[in-house]
Amino acid sequence: MRPTVRLTVAQALVRFLSQQWSERDGVERRLIEGCFGIFGHGNVAGIGQALAEQGAGTKSALPYYLARNEQAMVHTAVGYARATGRRSTFACTTSIGPGATNLVTGAALATINRLPVLLLPGDIFATRVASPVLQELEDPRSYDVSVNDSLRPVSRFFDRINRPEQLPSALLAAMRVLTDPADTGAVTLALPQDVQAEAYDWPEELFERRVWHIARPVPEPAAVARAVQALSGSKRPLIVAGGGVKYSEAWDELREFAERYGVPVAETQAGKGALPYDHPQAVGAIGHTGTAAANALAREADLVIGVGTRYSDFTTASRTLFGEARFLNVNVMAFDAAKHSGVSLVADAREGLRSLDVNGWRADREWTARATTLSQDWQAEVTKAYGGPTLTQPVLLGVLNEVAEGGVVVNAAGSMPGDLHRLWRPSDPGQYHVEYGYSCMGYEIAGGLGVKLARPEREVFVLVGDGSYLMMAQEIATAVQEGVKLVVVLVDNDGFASIGNLSESVGAQRLGTSYRMRGATGDLDGGRLPVDLAANAASLGADVLTADDPASLRAALDRAVASSRTTVVYARAAPAPGPDSQAWWDVPVAEVSELAEVRQARSRYEKAKRGQRPYL
Repeated sequence: MRPTVRLTVAQALVRFLSQQWSERDGVERRLIEGCFGIFGHGNVAGIGQALAEQGAGTKSALPYYLARNEQAMVHTAVGYARATGRRSTFACTTSIGPGATNLVTGAALATINRLPVLLLPGDIFATRVASPVLQELEDPRSYDVSVNDSLRPVSRFFDRINRPEQLPSALLAAMRVLTDPADTGAVTLALPQDVQAEAYDWPEELFERRVWHIARPVPEPAAVARAVQALSGSKRPLIVAGGGVKYSEAWDELREFAERYGVPVAETQAGKGALPYDHPQAVGAIGHTGTAAANALAREADLVIGVGTRYSDFTTASRTLFGEARFLNVNVMAFDAAKHSGVSLVADAREGLRSLDVNGWRADREWTARATTLSQDWQAEVTKAYGGPTLTQPVLLGVLNEVAEGGVVVNAAGSMPGDLHRLWRPSDPGQYHVEYGYSCMGYEIAGGLGVKLARPEREVFVLVGDGSYLMMAQEIATAVQEGVKLVVVLVDNDGFASIGNLSESVGAQRLGTSYRMRGATGDLDGGRLPVDLAANAASLGADVLTADDPASLRAALDRAVASSRTTVVYARAAPAPGPDSQAWWDVPVAEVSELAEVRQARSRYEKAKRGQRPYL
């Protein structure tokens, strides 16, 4: 008989996770770096007990970290996974009920961005002996439904462990998905609270050190031949570099391809920084939040070479940007490689670029030269936007761009992602970390904590607006608790400035976008709210500095960088018009209205809709 060890399900889970490793290009690292958790009756006697028994310190087999919010701890795990190139992540454990449903937003964010995270929510009794238990959702149609089923559509893999015997196969499947570059995302193992505490005789081999190899799929020769044929017939090609370039660490191959063949390179939010901003072939951000340079080239290109991009509506300007171009898509995921009727090259970005050897071909030299000129013109506009005596949002970004050299900037939602995409000059591929797949308000501080845990040698600058801050600021306390230093730049503009601009453009009159007192008319049009965000940040344990002009901002940032403690730099900086991307975004406008501004907006909308293409 094979040797066994008697453990509870939760103890076996913790022991297994502590022995999992990832490997790519010969480099191994722990796959599950630790476990975030908030305990309740649904996990304290199971996973909580198992973590406590094995020792929960940072030097234990599976270190434990206390978070303040379940959604936030998923964001931290996601930030960590992205900063490690999807080679490592965290587990997140919760109780049943609201703790579990708080995971849903974080899980959706992880899966949309194709980033691995392991979710371990407690679940209702598998035996049903005490049903309905505290926080149980009762469904008259079925006894096997719980709130954890809400995690199914936002998870790449979901399983409920109703018997100890089911755990080994579920764990192996979970690790497979976490390390699959084409199929990764949130992985959920729902753990009924009675099963967590149940003992079983486990084969010892389950707990042996296991290495999961992260693949670099190579393209099939016939697909390479089709891709080469598409390239050979192009005179005005344009590369759209997405997040796959950075996850694959294919920036050298991207640069070499662009230089060899004279192909301009535009970047999505996830791909920004893949090529140095001052490289002759770099034309910057593309799409609705893009540069005039990249978007002008997109309209004239005859071939769009998408490398590691999923072509979101912001990238394609809601399918109005790419003129009559055809598509060649290099992507590790066949689903994305097939988009827009493109020539499909299913492969790791690095391996795909290496395979494209087109002897005797290059882009027209006039096209290459024009791209360089357009990019230089755009950079001159950026310099203008970064200057000025007043602390507008572009000026704030200009000051931060100088201070953050060698650091990492983290952002997610509001008006700042657009300005960052257009204006930011990244110093290296790892400096730019903007979560824009889900554009989730509240990601910034929690995600920044994950980035800092992954890259402790770098300064991490979290850019967060007042709206996003008020949704999820509490992980400042977690950073202070762990001695993990962040520089948080808190920008106050009295509400939701980005959606306010959009609201006005569609005739919705900025309803619900400004933080104002209820006025005499009954509307939210009174004075400013007496909310002191700086004092709030201080109450969470951070040092706080304030700035009201470019000089004081620079001084505050310098002090924050020099400090060893988490520091919040509070600044009031309103959005200001910057260089125009000259690209549309499809947000439907009311078809009928008594308001003249709505009718005018609808007329503009219908005109823009006529420019959409089916890409067939």
